Amino acid sequence: MSNLETDPAEVVADCTAPPPATGADAQADTVGAESAPAHPPIEILQPRDVPLGGPRAMTVRRTLPQRERSTIGAWCFLDHYGPDDVSATGGMRVPPHPHTGLQTVSWLFAGEIEHRDSVGSHAMVRPGELNLMTAGRGISHSEVSTPATTALHGVQLWVALPDEARSMQPFFEHYESPVLHRDGAQIRVFMGELAGQSTDVAIFSPLVAAQLDLEPGAQLSLDLNPAFEHGVLVDAGPVTVGDAAVQASELAYLSPGRTEITLTTDATARVILIGGTPLGEQLIMWWNFVGRSHDEVVGFREAWQRDVIDEVDASGRFGHVADYDGTPLPAPALPNVRLRPRR
Repeated sequence: MSNLETDPAEVVADCTAPPPATGADAQADTVGAESAPAHPPIEILQPRDVPLGGPRAMTVRRTLPQRERSTIGAWCFLDHYGPDDVSATGGMRVPPHPHTGLQTVSWLFAGEIEHRDSVGSHAMVRPGELNLMTAGRGISHSEVSTPATTALHGVQLWVALPDEARSMQPFFEHYESPVLHRDGAQIRVFMGELAGQSTDVAIFSPLVAAQLDLEPGAQLSLDLNPAFEHGVLVDAGPVTVGDAAVQASELAYLSPGRTEITLTTDATARVILIGGTPLGEQLIMWWNFVGRSHDEVVGFREAWQRDVIDEVDASGRFGHVADYDGTPLPAPALPNVRLRPRR
């Protein structure tokens, strides 16, 4: 799932360091200095509904980016969708569209999506299997739910590439995540390392991503990298994250410094855990582009419109998606003002 908004928000994300503690957070740090180490309270980020496309389009629940927090480590985008009745919405049909400066992370709980891209990849997205597309300097791809799919349910995430990696040639990876059984839970690590599991897919800054399925009454404790900030998205819940009750579709934010976290639930639950070190760079995000300046993003849009939509150069920055039955997606109109910083 990519960003199909017709009027996408402009976001400048400052990933140089975690924001300083204020108010209750600062008070918690002061108390912790006098006794045991303490952490700022867990922050609960609420989703916003975003319709993708026309009147029968799917609606996703977006928790990154938003005004309160634009990134968690290098994770800069998180859409959560479903269970979506394909007979009512028509499923997913996303025409070829561009990306720059990021990795798209496609992860399903139910359903099947056909992926095609401009480097020649043709793969299915299925539950428990990661489709990871590294856009680098530029790529285009399409995503279409298969005819056998009756329900779609999953997440789409983006990872911002650091400056030294964002101009590389694009490529695609597929990875089947093994299942680890522990303390009434199933753990599937699909990026980075957690609970003794690691993956061999390409990452360009320290990060982690995993699906955690909890049985009723489970209490799962996990060691965390204290250099990471983390997010826990609840797909099915509620789940208690540390001392915070987190409802379905909410995203719990955990600041750096934590060495462990405990998840508990009274019912069957599922969460996605993400984390990473702050990227240390300022990002410009608009539509499906991640860049470093307003002018750079304008250039990305111009190249897409010229080379692909106007069919000037199919071998240009974004290439061509073969065997897609339809036309590429035009970029939305740019705003009349330059990008404005947001926290």
